[in-house]
Amino acid sequence: MRALDAALPAWDGIAVFNRVYLAVTREVGRRIDSGRFPDPRSAATLDVRFAERYLNAVEPAPVDRRPPACWRPLLQFRRHPGVRPLQFALAGINAHIGHDLALAVVDACHSLGCEPAELEDEFDRVGDLLVSLEERIREELMPGPDLLQIADPLTHLLGSWSLERARDAAWTAARALWALRRLPDVAEEFTVRLDTAVGFAGRMLLTPL
Repeated sequence: MRALDAALPAWDGIAVFNRVYLAVTREVGRRIDSGRFPDPRSAATLDVRFAERYLNAVEPAPVDRRPPACWRPLLQFRRHPGVRPLQFALAGINAHIGHDLALAVVDACHSLGCEPAELEDEFDRVGDLLVSLEERIREELMPGPDLLQIADPLTHLLGSWSLERARDAAWTAARALWALRRLPDVAEEFTVRLDTAVGFAGRMLLTPL
């Protein structure tokens, strides 16, 4: 993430989200180090598996491998002049929470040999941090009152999406995927449909204004 931050121009849509996510990762690390997570090993494993999903999606890939559908809108619109920084940030959060988080919970459960219920506390604590950061992001990236004509449609568009609802849906999806782990065909279909739905929401968030 630090390498991406150094390499990408500040106005690039991936760079905008990357700055947000880098701040989240640093804060999670600080809280783990200070003992604010009851199970530091589980928290660190979930954090790493979560980050891996993002990095695998946005790093350059071989020509025969497409990124997940949830990340494609941001990758396609990352340099569109009509898309605002706040839209880039929230589209990235939508992809990462709506799709990657559920899969990261399952990845972490496999790594740790545990059930999703055993990670619920770590999941909630990371989610609470993301919600607080989302509020700060909206304050920092929302256009000021002198840009009211731009802010009006932007406020309307972004008001239709909620990180808390996305987080709740991610937990439900993680539990469903874990329950389906012995039915790989059904689990794969569920994952594809989740990816597609989150990608559709991301495309709406990136509507040029």
